[in-house]
Order: sequence, then C-alpha cells, then structure tokens
Amino acid sequence: MPVPHSDHEQMIHQIIIEWITADCWMMEILRNVRDLGLPDSWVCAGFVRSKIWDQLHQIEPRTPLSDIDVVYYDASDLDEEIEKVWEQELSRIQPQLPWSVKNEARMHIANRIAPYHSTVDAISCFPETATALGIRLDEQDQLILVAPCGLRDVFEMKIRVNPRFLQSRGDIHIYQQRVQQKNWQQIWNRLTIIDSPTL
Repeated sequence: MPVPHSDHEQMIHQIIIEWITADCWMMEILRNVRDLGLPDSWVCAGFVRSKIWDQLHQIEPRTPLSDIDVVYYDASDLDEEIEKVWEQELSRIQPQLPWSVKNEARMHIANRIAPYHSTVDAISCFPETATALGIRLDEQDQLILVAPCGLRDVFEMKIRVNPRFLQSRGDIHIYQQRVQQKNWQQIWNRLTIIDSPTL
C-alpha cells in the first residue's frame, strides 16, 4: 500500500478515511465490490473525488454520480464481455446504482498504450491528479486508500493534468475536453483549474 509522503498528506489521508467510514452508502458499495472477489479491485475516480469535494463544499445530499467506477486487474481473461457480467452482478445486488466495471489489464488494447502492471498503475495514469484515487475495503473491514499523485490537489480543490497521463497518452486534448465537458466548477464552485482548458 502506498504510504503518504508527509505529515500533511497523512493528515489528509486520515480525514478522507474518516469521511468514507462514516458514509454508510459508500461503505455498502465497498463491501459489495469486495465480496465480488475481483482481483486487485478498487472503486475509483469520481466515487472518491466527489465525496471529498462534497465534504469540502458542505454539499448535502451528495452530488449524484454518473457512474460508479470499479476497476480490477486480471490478465488471464481479457474478454470485455466478462466486465458486463460483473456489472450485472453488482446491479443485481444494488440495482439503483450506475455501475461501470473495467479490467485494467485490457485497457492498453482499447487505448493503444503500453500495458499497465496493476490496477494502481492504471489509476496512476488517470487524466487529472485529483481523479487518480482508489479506495477498497480489505478482509478485515479496513479501508485502503491509494493516491498515486498524492492528495493535496484533490484536497486543495485543484484540477490539474496528471503528468503520467500525458506520458502514457501523449495528448492533452483528452484532458482539456474532459475539463470542458465535466464542468466541475458549476457543481463545486471553489475549484481552481490549474491548466488552461483552451483547445
């Protein structure tokens, strides 16, 4: 498990863990994903990021999610159809939720990039530093939070392109289009866009 690099990061890490632990809705989702038994599985991206920004903006009820991103790593089965099977199983358990399940072991094929080595490796290449987040519940009911790009940007409400995303994808236009389309500042008005979204 990646270790926060400073006392400040450790403090932020603990605050986020406490927020999620106190959120029964999130904890139920994390239990259901864990119990599915997918290898190296995490719930990631907006599931974590939106919780943090909602808390910092004191938004209640929670901001609706367009999807709940579940990622895992299974190089032994790269069939895209199996992802739909897992989505259907999660929908059977919690049918009201917009599940999205992806095997990061095959995403290099879809995106025409170098293969990832693990799910956390894939998370480390998400477009924004504030999106490069993953959370899971272990067998001892302990939360594990990964933030390969650190936690300062998401906690300081900064939207910044992830250098590892640029390194792997080589195209800032994908990031710029996301910033324009997501329109995050309309939801969370204290956000700052560090990189210009101008195309």
